[in-house]
Amino acid sequence: MNKQIRFLCQGAIVGAVYALLTLATWTFSSMQIQVRLSEALCVLPLFTPAAIPGLFFGCFLSNILMGNIIDAIFGSLATLLAALCTYFIGKLCKKKLRLFLAPLPAVVFNAIAVPLILYFGYGVVSFGEVTGVLPVLSLTALSVFIGQTISCYGLGLSLTKMLEKLKFTKRFF
Repeated sequence: MNKQIRFLCQGAIVGAVYALLTLATWTFSSMQIQVRLSEALCVLPLFTPAAIPGLFFGCFLSNILMGNIIDAIFGSLATLLAALCTYFIGKLCKKKLRLFLAPLPAVVFNAIAVPLILYFGYGVVSFGEVTGVLPVLSLTALSVFIGQTISCYGLGLSLTKMLEKLKFTKRFF
């Protein structure tokens, strides 16, 4: 198969799966307390650079369908930056270290971006009874960090190990 077509197809599959997982689990994939199962796919740039645009467009599509334009733009940019970092972690780090570090960019970028998106894009100005810009942003960042850790480390590392064990990466990527 032509390399460009293969790259495009891989990216499209990753994007479609990301968007479908996000939309199917939207009730616990958005707002201040979230565990976005689709974020487990953020480890895929370890295996193929095609996952980078796939994750970006999958995130953009799900956020534009269920969110707003600010979320679609800045959430997708956070996902893009995380995917690029994950790709370079895969290229520059030894295997054991890269498996530990691969989910980290998605956790960090989203813990920074999502609170700002919620505050400025959706007008979420409280966290339970807590108000004030810094406390709300801090609690939201902590909440997103925990949810991302569950998705990216709990599910993402499991996905990575499963794909490697099944030798799926050699056949698909």
